[in-house]
Amino acid sequence: MRAISQDIFGGPEVLRPVRVPRPEPIPTEVLVRVVSAGVNPVDAKTRAGAGMAGVLGAPPFVLGWDVSGVVEETGFGVHVLEPGDEVYGMPWFPRQAGAYAEYVTAPSRQFARKPRSLNHDEAAATPLAALTAWQILRDTAGVEPGRRVLVHAAAGGVGHFAVQIAKHLGAHVIGTARQAKHEWLRELGADEVVDYTAGPFEDAVQDVDVVVDLVGDDHDSTSTRSLDTLRPGGLLVAVPSGVSSHLVRQAAERGLRACGFLVEPDGAALTRIAELIDGGRLTVGVEDVLPLEQAAAAHERLADGRTRGKLVLRVTP
Repeated sequence: MRAISQDIFGGPEVLRPVRVPRPEPIPTEVLVRVVSAGVNPVDAKTRAGAGMAGVLGAPPFVLGWDVSGVVEETGFGVHVLEPGDEVYGMPWFPRQAGAYAEYVTAPSRQFARKPRSLNHDEAAATPLAALTAWQILRDTAGVEPGRRVLVHAAAGGVGHFAVQIAKHLGAHVIGTARQAKHEWLRELGADEVVDYTAGPFEDAVQDVDVVVDLVGDDHDSTSTRSLDTLRPGGLLVAVPSGVSSHLVRQAAERGLRACGFLVEPDGAALTRIAELIDGGRLTVGVEDVLPLEQAAAAHERLADGRTRGKLVLRVTP
């Protein structure tokens, strides 16, 4: 089957088209023909030797965790899906899923039926980003109506879902983004939008209950500065680079909490997310769709950090 692999860690140029054996499902697994694969920042970090490289080990390997496609085969013991079902999922994360390929295999319950209102490109843009936002806001932060939630990089892949899910949970939502993306974020439900290029965001935002930090301390000390926006007892969830022990201590000394986060596969949550999408409660932002063979070009575009929503690779028609 066609796939995109790499022999060494490095820049986007190390990604290359290859032919690899098609996987076969074992008991409780499904074989999915991949129509579209989402592209995420963790893909680029792993390609370069960071991200999930410590889990995947040394190349060669096939990147990608976001999948939308069609069930081709089912292994013994699969009861929830059957051949012909259109599904989406984030299988195996953080282990190798190999979504930049024509077929993937994974446990059936790591997938869910694709939202009926989405095409495969839109569905492939959803799992990792939406599950990250869902698990942070519902499971980690326990956001309730009336809470104030600040989302950094609110127009990005995870960010635009976090804005919508926080709003769905009844929160007052504040997002940081460049001015050009403010109107779109308001359409998604943001109550306030702050242009982080116009001045320190911590001067414009106060009394926040939860910060969803999708930027991290590696860029302009965003996590540390976010502590200044929190009210006593507030929670900072830092996604890209986690939180240092120093930051945890800083937070505790101020009566605050800080934690890192890593998303988990969750077919049941994807089923609920699909219901929200089909009910018109969540919108999926896709900036562009590129052919599988242009995976390197997609990674080059990720590097500028200016993508609105998600980039997607079209794998098969």
